[in-house]
Amino acid sequence: MTRGIEMEMVASATPARRRPLDRLAEKLGAILGPSLLLAIQRLGIAAVFFQSGRTKVEGIFTIPDTTIELFRTEYALPLLPPEVAAYMAAGAEHIFSILLVLGLLTRLSAGALLGMTLVIQVFVYPDAWPTHLSWAGLMLPLIAMGGGKWSLDRLLKIP
Repeated sequence: MTRGIEMEMVASATPARRRPLDRLAEKLGAILGPSLLLAIQRLGIAAVFFQSGRTKVEGIFTIPDTTIELFRTEYALPLLPPEVAAYMAAGAEHIFSILLVLGLLTRLSAGALLGMTLVIQVFVYPDAWPTHLSWAGLMLPLIAMGGGKWSLDRLLKIP
Protein backbone atom coordinates (compact mmCIF):
# COMPACT_ATOMS: atom_id res chain seq x y z
CA MET A 1 0.00 0.00 0.00
CA THR A 2 1.37 3.40 -0.86
CA ARG A 3 1.78 6.15 1.67
CA GLY A 4 -0.76 8.41 -0.13
CA ILE A 5 -3.53 5.84 0.09
CA GLU A 6 -2.75 5.21 3.77
CA MET A 7 -2.95 8.93 4.51
CA GLU A 8 -6.24 9.22 2.61
CA MET A 9 -7.74 6.31 4.57
CA VAL A 10 -6.66 7.79 7.90
CA ALA A 11 -8.00 11.22 6.93
CA SER A 12 -11.38 9.83 5.90
CA ALA A 13 -11.71 7.94 9.19
CA THR A 14 -11.02 10.91 11.44
CA PRO A 15 -13.89 12.07 13.63
CA ALA A 16 -13.53 15.66 12.43
CA ARG A 17 -14.70 14.70 8.94
CA ARG A 18 -17.74 12.82 10.23
CA ARG A 19 -18.87 15.24 12.91
CA PRO A 20 -21.28 17.39 10.84
CA LEU A 21 -23.07 14.27 9.60
CA ASP A 22 -23.04 12.76 13.08
CA ARG A 23 -24.59 15.92 14.50
CA LEU A 24 -27.23 15.94 11.78
CA ALA A 25 -28.03 12.28 12.43
CA GLU A 26 -28.28 12.95 16.18
CA LYS A 27 -30.63 15.90 15.62
CA LEU A 28 -32.82 13.91 13.24
CA GLY A 29 -32.77 11.00 15.66
CA ALA A 30 -33.84 13.27 18.50
CA ILE A 31 -36.65 14.77 16.41
CA LEU A 32 -37.87 11.59 14.73
CA GLY A 33 -36.31 8.88 16.84
CA PRO A 34 -38.16 5.67 17.43
CA SER A 35 -41.53 7.42 17.25
CA LEU A 36 -41.33 7.67 13.46
CA LEU A 37 -40.45 3.99 13.22
CA LEU A 38 -43.26 3.03 15.60
CA ALA A 39 -45.74 5.15 13.62
CA ILE A 40 -44.66 3.50 10.38
CA GLN A 41 -44.96 0.08 12.01
CA ARG A 42 -48.45 0.91 13.30
CA LEU A 43 -49.61 2.14 9.90
CA GLY A 44 -47.96 -0.70 7.99
CA ILE A 45 -49.40 -3.58 9.97
CA ALA A 46 -52.77 -1.82 10.30
CA ALA A 47 -52.98 -1.56 6.50
CA VAL A 48 -52.32 -5.29 6.08
CA PHE A 49 -55.04 -6.32 8.52
CA PHE A 50 -57.57 -3.63 7.56
CA GLN A 51 -57.36 -4.58 3.89
CA SER A 52 -57.79 -8.22 4.85
CA GLY A 53 -60.82 -7.32 6.94
CA ARG A 54 -62.36 -5.41 4.03
CA THR A 55 -62.20 -8.56 1.87
CA LYS A 56 -64.39 -10.35 4.42
CA VAL A 57 -67.29 -7.86 4.41
CA GLU A 58 -69.75 -6.19 2.07
CA GLY A 59 -70.74 -2.60 2.66
CA ILE A 60 -69.90 -1.27 6.07
CA PHE A 61 -70.03 -4.57 7.94
CA THR A 62 -72.12 -7.32 6.41
CA ILE A 63 -70.53 -10.76 6.41
CA PRO A 64 -71.55 -12.45 3.14
CA ASP A 65 -72.16 -16.19 2.77
CA THR A 66 -68.95 -16.42 0.70
CA THR A 67 -66.90 -15.33 3.73
CA ILE A 68 -68.59 -17.87 5.98
CA GLU A 69 -67.95 -20.55 3.36
CA LEU A 70 -64.29 -19.52 3.29
CA PHE A 71 -64.12 -20.05 7.06
CA ARG A 72 -65.89 -23.38 6.62
CA THR A 73 -63.34 -24.62 4.04
CA GLU A 74 -59.99 -22.85 3.63
CA TYR A 75 -59.83 -21.03 6.99
CA ALA A 76 -61.42 -23.83 9.04
CA LEU A 77 -60.45 -23.55 12.70
CA PRO A 78 -60.71 -26.53 15.04
CA LEU A 79 -62.64 -24.92 17.92
CA LEU A 80 -64.82 -22.21 16.39
CA PRO A 81 -67.86 -22.53 14.14
CA PRO A 82 -67.27 -20.81 10.77
CA GLU A 83 -69.91 -18.13 11.43
CA VAL A 84 -68.34 -17.13 14.73
CA ALA A 85 -64.80 -17.20 13.32
CA ALA A 86 -65.80 -15.04 10.32
CA TYR A 87 -67.38 -12.34 12.50
CA MET A 88 -64.53 -12.42 15.02
CA ALA A 89 -61.83 -12.20 12.36
CA ALA A 90 -63.50 -9.42 10.38
CA GLY A 91 -64.28 -7.47 13.53
CA ALA A 92 -60.77 -7.85 14.97
CA GLU A 93 -59.09 -6.87 11.71
CA HIS A 94 -61.14 -3.69 11.49
CA ILE A 95 -61.17 -2.62 15.14
CA PHE A 96 -57.53 -3.32 16.02
CA SER A 97 -56.29 -1.79 12.75
CA ILE A 98 -58.16 1.44 13.41
CA LEU A 99 -56.84 1.52 16.97
CA LEU A 100 -53.28 1.06 15.67
CA VAL A 101 -53.64 3.92 13.19
CA LEU A 102 -54.78 6.13 16.06
CA GLY A 103 -52.08 4.80 18.36
CA LEU A 104 -54.79 3.98 20.89
CA LEU A 105 -54.39 0.84 23.02
CA THR A 106 -51.39 0.07 20.83
CA ARG A 107 -49.98 -2.77 22.93
CA LEU A 108 -53.36 -4.49 23.23
CA SER A 109 -54.12 -4.06 19.51
CA ALA A 110 -50.73 -5.30 18.35
CA GLY A 111 -50.96 -8.21 20.80
CA ALA A 112 -54.41 -9.18 19.52
CA LEU A 113 -53.27 -9.07 15.90
CA LEU A 114 -50.13 -11.04 16.80
CA GLY A 115 -52.37 -13.66 18.40
CA MET A 116 -54.45 -13.73 15.24
CA THR A 117 -51.27 -14.12 13.21
CA LEU A 118 -50.24 -17.10 15.34
CA VAL A 119 -53.63 -18.74 14.79
CA ILE A 120 -53.32 -18.19 11.04
CA GLN A 121 -49.79 -19.60 11.10
CA VAL A 122 -50.67 -22.72 13.09
CA PHE A 123 -54.12 -23.60 11.73
CA VAL A 124 -54.55 -21.98 8.32
CA TYR A 125 -51.31 -21.31 6.44
CA PRO A 126 -48.40 -23.09 8.16
CA ASP A 127 -46.14 -22.63 5.13
CA ALA A 128 -46.56 -18.83 5.18
CA TRP A 129 -44.15 -18.35 8.09
CA PRO A 130 -41.93 -15.81 6.25
CA THR A 131 -44.92 -13.48 5.83
CA HIS A 132 -46.12 -14.06 9.37
CA LEU A 133 -42.61 -13.52 10.72
CA SER A 134 -42.44 -10.15 8.97
CA TRP A 135 -45.79 -9.20 10.51
CA ALA A 136 -44.53 -10.26 13.94
CA GLY A 137 -41.44 -8.12 13.34
CA LEU A 138 -43.69 -5.09 13.01
CA MET A 139 -45.91 -5.96 15.99
CA LEU A 140 -43.36 -7.03 18.62
CA PRO A 141 -41.76 -3.57 18.98
CA LEU A 142 -45.25 -2.06 19.32
CA ILE A 143 -46.03 -4.51 22.11
CA ALA A 144 -42.69 -3.81 23.79
CA MET A 145 -42.54 -0.02 23.38
CA GLY A 146 -46.10 1.12 22.77
CA GLY A 147 -47.24 3.60 20.14
CA GLY A 148 -44.51 6.20 20.56
CA LYS A 149 -44.75 9.98 20.84
CA TRP A 150 -47.12 10.25 17.89
CA SER A 151 -49.96 8.26 19.41
CA LEU A 152 -53.12 8.80 21.42
CA ASP A 153 -51.65 6.45 24.03
CA ARG A 154 -49.02 9.10 24.80
CA LEU A 155 -51.56 11.91 24.84
CA LEU A 156 -53.86 9.95 27.16
CA LYS A 157 -50.94 8.58 29.20
CA ILE A 158 -51.83 4.96 28.44
CA PRO A 159 -48.80 2.71 29.04
